[in-house]
Amino acid sequence: MSEFTASNQAEAGNMVGDASRYYVTEHHPENGTLLGFWIYLMSDCLIFACLFATYAVLGRNYAGGPSGAELFDLPLVAMNTAFLLLSSITYGFALLAANRNAKSTALVWLAITGAFGLCFLGVEIWEFVHLIHEGAGPQRSGFLTSFFALVGTHGLHVTFGVIWLVTLMVQVGKHGLTPENIRRLTCLSMFWHFLDVIWIGVFTFVYLMGTLP
Repeated sequence: MSEFTASNQAEAGNMVGDASRYYVTEHHPENGTLLGFWIYLMSDCLIFACLFATYAVLGRNYAGGPSGAELFDLPLVAMNTAFLLLSSITYGFALLAANRNAKSTALVWLAITGAFGLCFLGVEIWEFVHLIHEGAGPQRSGFLTSFFALVGTHGLHVTFGVIWLVTLMVQVGKHGLTPENIRRLTCLSMFWHFLDVIWIGVFTFVYLMGTLP
């Protein structure tokens, strides 16, 4: 009887061990990650839709202050747009290299992408500081409040994207191009291209249309 009980306990222990190994290796399904990230991007779309709608309502509310035609430096903004669009291209090269399992090449392209992202943020911060120094801060008018809210929120997303990119570079450098890291790089790629699309809308709707009389 005792031998029978001992064998049952051993079998139960083996089953628990097998189950624990199963859950450890299968706890992070790829489809669930991508679905969750798409849901996050849709929520971000709603946030930017609200900010664009707010700008559409307040974009001509100057309250006796300067308008976009007086404040915006289109050549500077165009250069900043080029930084962000080029970063999207270099990220595409990084993802292609990652899919070929070319770790060093992928890291180089990721570093170039991060450099372009930092250049974009540097120009945007300089623009904000310049506007505030000229007395055109977010409290000056409804137009400037909505402008700083929309462009600033996009800038915060780019900042988060650069931090995420550096984190992935460390993970890839340490653990290599594992399937998990490839999946994370793919999610960041969607996020980065999403920010490009939003910026094209900002450049067109805020800067180009803002310079019209």
